[in-house]
Amino acid sequence: MHLNISVLEGDGIGPEVVAQSIKCLRSVEETFGHSFTFEKGLIGASAIKKTGNPLPDETLELCKRTDATLFGALGLPEFDDNPKAKVWPEQGLLRLRKELGLFANIRPVKVFPSLVKQSPLSKAQVQNTDLVIFRELAGGIYYGLKTIDEEANSATDTCTYTEAEISRITHLAFKSARSRKKKVTLVDKANVLETSRLWRRVVRSISESYPDVELNCLFIDNAAIQMVLDPSQFDVILTDNMFGDILSDQGSVIAGSIGLLPSASVGLEHAMFEPIHGSYPDAAGKNIANPVASILSMAMLLQHFKMNEESDAVVAAVLKSFSKKIVTADILGSSKYGTNYVGDFIADNIMELDGSFNINDENIGLGKSTII
Repeated sequence: MHLNISVLEGDGIGPEVVAQSIKCLRSVEETFGHSFTFEKGLIGASAIKKTGNPLPDETLELCKRTDATLFGALGLPEFDDNPKAKVWPEQGLLRLRKELGLFANIRPVKVFPSLVKQSPLSKAQVQNTDLVIFRELAGGIYYGLKTIDEEANSATDTCTYTEAEISRITHLAFKSARSRKKKVTLVDKANVLETSRLWRRVVRSISESYPDVELNCLFIDNAAIQMVLDPSQFDVILTDNMFGDILSDQGSVIAGSIGLLPSASVGLEHAMFEPIHGSYPDAAGKNIANPVASILSMAMLLQHFKMNEESDAVVAAVLKSFSKKIVTADILGSSKYGTNYVGDFIADNIMELDGSFNINDENIGLGKSTII
């Protein structure tokens, strides 16, 4: 197979971790006989500094004409600490998601048995955690009408959802649950928000078409508590844009490091794959960033294009790095290995599986259930 892949490195550690994913894709090329081409585009703070635009038109067109997008990270403190800024990096990512029609963000949260001690929670709490969050990505408060009145010192952000927006991601979540543990948990705030009440009505109606899947509903505050008390109780979490953003970051802490969790953002025509972590500018250029989340996001890209054996081979190489303790310092404080070395090790160990490796022993939730 040949794929044209757009590469948006972004800011901070983005270029470093994406470089490791590309190394691994080159290894997949060599091992499995595929062909990948890469074209880079600007986004985020780096794009603002060079063009004044967080998403230049050239970058958007690049992503539209390629088969998939590999994304790094974006954001810098100089923008985060300036609430009066008229342009900021995140605007570029929000527009890109909207323009590409990426309506579903899929975030597996798996506590790896070999890394269970890295979680701040007890082994008993987290050892069986294997869930996936379906976050609606194209609607809600992030895209609603925004106003600011400088004279009155007031601002508004409008949260808007339609039945169609809720319906399309709900079907994906229930289809995923059918191939997992057959349980969907809707997270909302239906006791306060009208949008959440709409979510609950639509999801309950759709659930009738999936009688083999159990539906539970939790308010966001209770869901956040339950993810700490017993994250293993969850299978598929379905939620809106903002709640999904918050819960998936919480999930990364449960797993032991935000540098471990991948994600896929998908639509009807386009797909983008990115680690869930931020740009971590303090680590930029120091060769200490964890590349695993980016590499596992790349494994999700392979699976998206039905290259399941190739995806499994990447996962197997990641698991081997864990078992050999070839990890960055966020996983093992005494580790002497940096970003590049870990990336090299994983890339060098991507090989055709002979059947002796049981991917289910310690998988990352990248099964068929998580990819469209």
